[in-house]
Amino acid sequence: MKRIFLSLVIVLFSSSYLFSQSWQYNDDVPNPVLTAVPTLNITPDARGGSMGDVGVATKPDENSQYWNPAKYAFMESEAGLSFSYTPWLRKLVPDINLGNVAGYWRFSERNTISASLRYFSLGNLELTDPTGQRIRTVKPYEMALDAAWSLLFSEKFSGAVAFRYIHSDLNQGINVNGGQDMYPGNAVAADIAFYYNTQVTFSSGDGRFGAGVNISNIGSKISYQEGVKFFIPTNLRLGVSLDYPMDEYNRISVSADVNKLLVPSVPRKAINEPDSIYQPRLQDYYNTSSIAGIFKSFSDEPLGFKGELREIMWSMGAEYAYNNQFFVRAGYFNENKYKGNRKFFSAGLGFKLNVFALDAGYIISVNQSNPLDQTLRISVTFDLNGLKNLAN
Repeated sequence: MKRIFLSLVIVLFSSSYLFSQSWQYNDDVPNPVLTAVPTLNITPDARGGSMGDVGVATKPDENSQYWNPAKYAFMESEAGLSFSYTPWLRKLVPDINLGNVAGYWRFSERNTISASLRYFSLGNLELTDPTGQRIRTVKPYEMALDAAWSLLFSEKFSGAVAFRYIHSDLNQGINVNGGQDMYPGNAVAADIAFYYNTQVTFSSGDGRFGAGVNISNIGSKISYQEGVKFFIPTNLRLGVSLDYPMDEYNRISVSADVNKLLVPSVPRKAINEPDSIYQPRLQDYYNTSSIAGIFKSFSDEPLGFKGELREIMWSMGAEYAYNNQFFVRAGYFNENKYKGNRKFFSAGLGFKLNVFALDAGYIISVNQSNPLDQTLRISVTFDLNGLKNLAN
């Protein structure tokens, strides 16, 4: 199973045009937006994951680097650190996992720097010769290292920019496409994010309203073979969040995000369209730059506006907090069935002390055949400023 899975991943990234040639204009034909390094869009932390993959406008925390680095400007503590772990696709294979480390430091009243490192391992793959004899073991992986600077523009509004280095080593000596050499792919990207945070007064106390936007992974294309370059998952995320105090000890927040990949769709071949017309359209897709692809992604779907609406993913989540120490979370994520068909509920729990917090999240897929079903996330966070005060 592992060998089949990894082979499909490599073929998807290096030979997507083989699939696109057979697609036809039809409402009932799946037409997902294909990108390389899709692991960049996997939620790394348990809190956001347990609320249906919501986080661009939620209350700032140590894992804001992934959701919206502009939120760090509103952190109460001066410094924090988080470690997250996700055993991925456990229904298919036993050793694929995602690890993530994120941290921040506010070095002045208005300025905060942050960084994160994510490492996605595809586990161990046993290579054999045509007779079935073992040759060697390879360990394909993808990683991303980024750093961000957030600036507090006013007491209610902040912005941030992040820079990212991406490395994807899927083949490790494996050759596909008739033996054509493959090599690790590298790319650079940037995020631009904004966050609005304001106090809202209710009869039961002071609450909070937040709104955010993050355009992530704006950058170069990535290549695994000479002459072929693929889009990375540039993504637009918008969201709002409202925190409501029920009384002195009980609070509840509700949040919603919408996402759209800013990547053009692979051209589909029209019924009876000759190759002499289709192949230039396909080549134009591969020749499109990443920046031009962002603008093209809003108007390139073969089904027009109807198809563009299908590309929008949405999610909703809620968090109940007791005394800001115990947390219960739930959410729902929805992706159109023709664009990937990820639909799942999520739930999670959290526990927080003065300088330490532990969160867990769990996915319950709507589609029983969905390999994401029963995915578990664990996050551990530390208030570094609080630890420093305790030590003193």
